[in-house]
Amino acid sequence: MTDEDNNKNSDDNWDEESSLDKTSVVPSDTFKVRLAQAGQAPPCLVLLVGPQNMIGRQWPIQSQNVILGRSETANVHVDDKSISKSHAKFLISGGEVSIMDLESTNKTVVNGKIIPSLQPIVLTNNDQIKTGNAIFKFLEKGNIETVSAAETFGRGMTDPLTGIFNKGSFDSNANESFRKSELLGASLCIITFDIDHFKQVNDNFGHQAGDYVLIELVRLVKDTQIRGNDFFARTGGEEFTLLLLGSKEIEARDVAERIRIKIEKHSFTYQDKVIPVTISLGVSSKVETDRTWQEIFERADKALYASKYSGRNRVTVFGDKN
Repeated sequence: MTDEDNNKNSDDNWDEESSLDKTSVVPSDTFKVRLAQAGQAPPCLVLLVGPQNMIGRQWPIQSQNVILGRSETANVHVDDKSISKSHAKFLISGGEVSIMDLESTNKTVVNGKIIPSLQPIVLTNNDQIKTGNAIFKFLEKGNIETVSAAETFGRGMTDPLTGIFNKGSFDSNANESFRKSELLGASLCIITFDIDHFKQVNDNFGHQAGDYVLIELVRLVKDTQIRGNDFFARTGGEEFTLLLLGSKEIEARDVAERIRIKIEKHSFTYQDKVIPVTISLGVSSKVETDRTWQEIFERADKALYASKYSGRNRVTVFGDKN
């Protein structure tokens, strides 16, 4: 082999290796997006151990005096009796985040060490913070894990077919909304509804057609009937629930009726076949004697079944005599 051949082979190898190197360091579009999102991410806490429906939840730390505690007014609210009402406080100074125990009953532990009360301790990336039975991880500003953790938590709280919240997410939000309603003296209503004779849709048109109906129904409700602060979730196979914080019962009735009419009038067409779709709805509102959101939901569910038993494709408000 001549020197020229050796040089040529060497050049070829260099080109190949150089190309591979270049390929390996060029981030994918998805990764670029994640990096960009991470660059905007504030410092935050991620719940690692605690109430099951809150595992993975994040709280950004963007202002002074962020309070962690059991109180409904706490910025980082975790409903666990082992946590004091005002357990600890986060402070921001010079780009650093510190945590200060507020003389809590069960103390605040950072990386396995109890920290002294009323003395700020600077946090570093991935520090673990234990307050009572709850354990958090601290992520510094711009940490790409913030994006990944948020996406993971989001997937766990979302119905994969329709893209709206799932039952676990609804349970958590309903509990929080009930507390807010108590604290602020605000009204709280629940609308629950399901698709009439949905089994017949699957039997007559196929399960893919059934999936289409669910997705299209959600699109209609989201696009035309829901305010920004209303909470919409799929709480069963063909059952959906709306949580309306700050809405009175007469307003909830109107919302339910608008949804009913919208679904009844819409042409659900799958593979050139028109699928008849109607829904039955139940409405209930919070009363003074309620102690949990489940009591409101149970009344709404009874109203839903009253709609079904009285002919379907109608709205029933719990307690109505009509």
